[in-house]
Amino acid sequence: MLDAMSRKEMETILDSTHDGMIAVNREGIVTIFNRAAERITGLNAGSIIGRPAVEVIPNTRLHIVLSTGESELNRQQNIAHTVIITNRVPIRDGAGQVIGAVAVFRDVTEIKTLTVQVSDLWKSRSLLEAVIEATGDAISVADGNGNNIIVNQAYTRITGLPKEAVINKPVTIDIAEGESMHMKVLRTGKPVHNVQMKVGPLKKEVIVNVAPIFIEGKIRGSVGVIHDISEIIALTKELARAKKLIRHLEARYTWEDIIGNSPAIVSAKEQAKRAAGTPATVLLRGESGIGKELFAHAIHNASPRGRGQFIRVNCAAISESLLESELFGYEAGAFTGALKGGRKGLFEEASGGTIFLDEIGEITPSLQSKMLRVLQEKEIVRVGGSRAVPVDARVIAATNANLEKKTRSGAFREDLYYRLNVIPLYIPPLRERKEDIRPIAEHIIFRLNQEFGRQVQKLSGDALGRLLDYNWPGNVRELENVLGRAMINMRPQETIMESEHIPSLECEKGPDIPASAVYTVQPLEKVLAGAERAAILRALEKAEGNRTKAAGLLDIAVRSLYYKLEKYGI
Repeated sequence: MLDAMSRKEMETILDSTHDGMIAVNREGIVTIFNRAAERITGLNAGSIIGRPAVEVIPNTRLHIVLSTGESELNRQQNIAHTVIITNRVPIRDGAGQVIGAVAVFRDVTEIKTLTVQVSDLWKSRSLLEAVIEATGDAISVADGNGNNIIVNQAYTRITGLPKEAVINKPVTIDIAEGESMHMKVLRTGKPVHNVQMKVGPLKKEVIVNVAPIFIEGKIRGSVGVIHDISEIIALTKELARAKKLIRHLEARYTWEDIIGNSPAIVSAKEQAKRAAGTPATVLLRGESGIGKELFAHAIHNASPRGRGQFIRVNCAAISESLLESELFGYEAGAFTGALKGGRKGLFEEASGGTIFLDEIGEITPSLQSKMLRVLQEKEIVRVGGSRAVPVDARVIAATNANLEKKTRSGAFREDLYYRLNVIPLYIPPLRERKEDIRPIAEHIIFRLNQEFGRQVQKLSGDALGRLLDYNWPGNVRELENVLGRAMINMRPQETIMESEHIPSLECEKGPDIPASAVYTVQPLEKVLAGAERAAILRALEKAEGNRTKAAGLLDIAVRSLYYKLEKYGI
C-alpha cells in the first residue's frame, strides 16, 4: 500500500512539472513518461510505458546513454514542428552501475521565436545607429532615466569622452559648464533650442538642441544634437596660432579657477586683481604646488595684455646656456647648430603679452645681470649680437626660494631683487587655509570625474577629516595627486569617496613618520617610495627650497629631482 501510494505521489509530482521527463530501466524499457512529455511529443503515455524506448520514441538516445554511461547535456532536437532542449543522464546504483537513464527536456520554440524578434530589434537599432553615425553632427540619445544609450563618433570627438565612458552613464557626465538639457527635457517634456554650454574635459563651447521622445503618450527618453562652435571660434584664430611656437601657452585660467574663500586666499586674489590693472612686474612668492602659475594666468587674462601671448619659462629646468638663448634669442653663427638668420628670443615673442618666469631665484649671476637690463631698460641683446633690441613684455616672476637670504649672501643681485619685487604677492600654503580644502577637493573631483569617466559625487565626513588632519607639504598639487589615486582605488559604481579609498598620508609626511609605522609590514615598493620622498623633503628643507642645491645634496641631476617632485606630488 505504501509503495503504491509513493508511486502515485511521484507520478503526481512528475505530471505537475512543466518539463518533459522520460525514464528507462537497464533494459531500455520506458518506466516514466509524464504529461509534459505527452504534450511536447504528441505521444500517449499508455502506448509508451512498458515498451522499449528505441521502438516507440523517435530519435531517442537514451539507449546510447545506457550503453556509454555518459551524460548528454543541453542538446537541441527537433520533434515535428517543436524545438526542444534536452538533458540525458544515466542513473546509477550504490555501486556505480548504470541501472537506467532519464531525459528531461523543454519546449523552446517560443523562446527561439522571441530570440528572432529581439535579433530583429537589434538590427533595427544597428540601422538607427548607422544613420546617426552618418551625420556630421554630434548626437546623444538618453533613456527615460537620464542615462546615455546611444552616442555617435562626432559626439566623442567633440566631448573628448570615449563611448565606454558615456554609455549607460548619467547624461550629466559630459557637462563642464551649464545644466544638462537632457535632464531638463525629461523633467519638462518640452524641447530646448540653441542653448550654449561647455562640454567635456576640454570645455568645448557648443550649442545644444534637445527634443523629448514620446512612446504611447509617455516620455521615454530624449535625443540631443550638439553643434561645436569652438571650431568656428578656432578658425578665426588659426592664422595667429599658426605663428606661435609649441612652447607658448594659452593662459587658460581666470579668477574663477582659483578656488577658496579663506581670508588668506581672498586677500591674495584681491592683491592680484589690483596688480593685473598695472604694467608693473609681479613677484609671486610661496611654496611649490600652491598654484603660482594659476595666479600668473589669471593676472595676464585680467590685464590689458590679455589678448597677447602668454609664455611660461621654468628657469630651473633649463641649462644656463640654453636658457640665455631661449630668453634673448641669438644671431646667425652665434654657436654651432644656430639657425641661419638667427632666432627671436622669448622676450621678443612675448611683445604685447606676458612672460612668466618660474623659479626665477635659480638663475645664475651672469643671467641675473642680463635680466636686470630687460627690466630696467626694456631691451635685450641677442646671444652673439651687439645691437639692443627693444622689448615690450610684462614680466611675472615666481619663486619658492628665500630671495632676501640669497641677496644677503650675494647669490642674488640686490638691484634685480628690487626690480622684481615691485608688486610682491604671497600665496599662502594649503595648511594655512584648511577651510579651502573641501571646495578645492570638490573642484578636483569634478575634473577627475571627466578625465576618468567616474561619477564621484562627494567626500564622506571621515575622508574629509583625513584631508583636514594632514599638513600638505606638497600643497594643492599633492592634494590633486592623492585624490587621483583615491579615485583609482574606488570601484566604478561607487559615488562617495570614503576614508579607505584615500592612500596613506602618514607615510607621506616624510620625517614625521610615527615610530609604530616602522614596524608595520608594507610592500617594499611603497616603503622605498616613502623613504625616497622623505629624503627629498629633508634635502629641500636643508636647501631652504633651492632645488639645484637639494639635487646636489641628494647627488642626483636637477632633471631627476624635478621628475621625482612631480612623481611624489611635492
